[in-house]
Amino acid sequence: MSFYHPRETRIQTSAGSLWHCVYGGDKPGIPLLVLHGGPGFLSMPETVCELGNERPVHFYDQLGCGQSDKASDPSLYTPEGYVRELADVRQALGLDEVCLMGFSWGAMLAGLYLLNEKPTGVKAALFCGPLLSSPAWERDQRAYISRMPQEVQEAIFKGEESHDFGSDYQEAMMAYYRRHLCRLDPWPDFVADALEKLNMEIYFRLWGQSEFTISGLLKEYDLMGRLHEIEIPVLLTCGDFDEAGVGTVRHCQMAMPNAGMAVLPDASHLHHIEKSELFLMIVRNFLEEKL
Repeated sequence: MSFYHPRETRIQTSAGSLWHCVYGGDKPGIPLLVLHGGPGFLSMPETVCELGNERPVHFYDQLGCGQSDKASDPSLYTPEGYVRELADVRQALGLDEVCLMGFSWGAMLAGLYLLNEKPTGVKAALFCGPLLSSPAWERDQRAYISRMPQEVQEAIFKGEESHDFGSDYQEAMMAYYRRHLCRLDPWPDFVADALEKLNMEIYFRLWGQSEFTISGLLKEYDLMGRLHEIEIPVLLTCGDFDEAGVGTVRHCQMAMPNAGMAVLPDASHLHHIEKSELFLMIVRNFLEEKL
């Protein structure tokens, strides 16, 4: 089937050339535009590409990420810059009608775009393992850390206090990630490969040393007080061990007038990979009902 054979292109923007691919480009459904996480990560089409049997599913690597160009000046790596880039990508692809799917930081990107740009033609949105409030995210991580083994907690606190993020901190970080980022054992090769390709310059600048040590430009970003402005249909998904805490995701869902929520059992931040069949069923039901 055609959706198994993605078409790759380049998108030219004022800041650089971006990698893009589409699955199911000839399908009739309203297109899905996928915004990857990070910041500084890259597209992982696995699982989500399966939706290309019903509609075009577009992926692109944000500036500085994956197969896209690196910025000529690191100061271009800003949340606002990525919002402008999203608008440029949508225009370049001719997506007059579209459904946005944002993973983690990609949900914040989608939220900023919807709230600040007030775009027309966005028919629905999916926020997966969503970062929508950095302060709430940080509180959730601190609660999770308090339930980690004592030696893991001590290594994290010592690293943060001394600003020594060496081997002890890194080992504690990975123990945390195996519980709250991806619970598969071993991690799929494509997940490990993608993490190795994370652009740390972007990650440090916008976020921090790890998922729980936050010091970057996004530290104070909080959309919670404006989520009521998002009136389109929204589906929020998370795992019950997700870095995006279930309670926080629930607060975000309740703040929006037309939002639903699904919690995937025994899953974490990469719940769409850990529980791919269930995730796809939930998403397909939402898209069929709302689009």
